[in-house]
Amino acid sequence: MSKVHGGMKCVKYLLFVFNFIFWLSGLLVLAVGLWLRFDPDTVELLTGNNAPDTFFIAVYILLGAGSLMMLVGFFGCFGAVRESQCLLASFFACLLIIFAAEIAAGVFGFINKEQIVEEVQKFYSSSIGDASNSNATAVAHIYHKTLNCCGGSTPASTSDLCADAPEETKDCLSAITDFFNDKLHVIGYIGIGIGGVMILGMIFSMVLCCAIRNGREVI
Repeated sequence: MSKVHGGMKCVKYLLFVFNFIFWLSGLLVLAVGLWLRFDPDTVELLTGNNAPDTFFIAVYILLGAGSLMMLVGFFGCFGAVRESQCLLASFFACLLIIFAAEIAAGVFGFINKEQIVEEVQKFYSSSIGDASNSNATAVAHIYHKTLNCCGGSTPASTSDLCADAPEETKDCLSAITDFFNDKLHVIGYIGIGIGGVMILGMIFSMVLCCAIRNGREVI
């Protein structure tokens, strides 16, 4: 027998719908993480000896968060249908932990954004500066092809590899900055949207949990 009646029944089904949306959000985060991890452009730029791995560490965190969100969303749906006070309280606690972790990850990403870009720029600069090394030259060519760029920001940092490049070709240091800013903006927008959804979920779960407790006290 249902423990909630009237308006709380509406909250129950709203929480169920929310959790289904939250589960889909987790699937979206997982999909974005997989896209960032296996995107051909990103893989080509960050694969090779001595390539920086800071960006991929953030991607692995994103993959873990997406998987956890899907799991929590499933248990949230189950708790709403079963009207389980214990499951709903656990769901609220999980949402609170994920929300705090998301804020921490966002702050970490914002603080280290420049470091990620600088590491990739140094990796490219070391590749283009060692024209005698065939592996380094191959890495430089990958950057030129993927980002449609060539050379550094000054003529002195441009090697013979860019001798035949058109004058209007963008320098690779600026291209690297734009490339990763675009990727990080995608992560940021998704994080803000999911953060708002989680706040709604915490509100709904607490309201329903209190309603179930009050219903038991009346009985």
